Amino acid sequence: MESAFLTEGLGRGLINLSELARQLQPQIESDLWKPVGQAAVVMALRRLSERLPRQGGGAIMLASRSGALTTRTELTVFTYRYSDATYECQRRLLELAEPQRGAFVTVTRGVNEVMVICSRPLSGLVEEVFGAERRLARLERLTAVTLHLDPDSCYTPGIYHAILKQLAWDKINLVNMICTYTELTMLMEQSQTDAAFSALSKMVAH
Repeated sequence: MESAFLTEGLGRGLINLSELARQLQPQIESDLWKPVGQAAVVMALRRLSERLPRQGGGAIMLASRSGALTTRTELTVFTYRYSDATYECQRRLLELAEPQRGAFVTVTRGVNEVMVICSRPLSGLVEEVFGAERRLARLERLTAVTLHLDPDSCYTPGIYHAILKQLAWDKINLVNMICTYTELTMLMEQSQTDAAFSALSKMVAH
């Protein structure tokens, strides 16, 4: 229960039960306040693994339209400290970016921070508009992979867990995530885009 990877490994039959039992034995003996045989731990793990589901997170319900997976490349992410001027900066940025067709910009406001994601050509505009604000971070050359989900997916327990777990198994690091009603957008370094796209393509149900 404390390790999703351990649970997944047991369910898939990937873990050496004897070695795992050897590592767990000291903690189990400490919790139970008595000696515990390694064979007993192996047996308990075997019974547990037989009850765990063998499949992954299950099929993901996509929106019933083509292009379920889309990407945007060459993105820059700015993070600023939230201030009383944040709203005006956001309003001015969106106003100035409006005429630039094809450019991408989105602003997400947290409790203490505001994040701006934009196409690379808009980076200068963001720095100009937020010039007086305290910048906390800037990340460049990122890719956004968007998964378009069925509206009913919001009632499906564990659907985001299934997606993130698969990416973690494939050692794909996410820089950030943006969720809307039927879209899950994941930001990552460009070098991981192909691996992420491949992993997600194998998961989705058509």
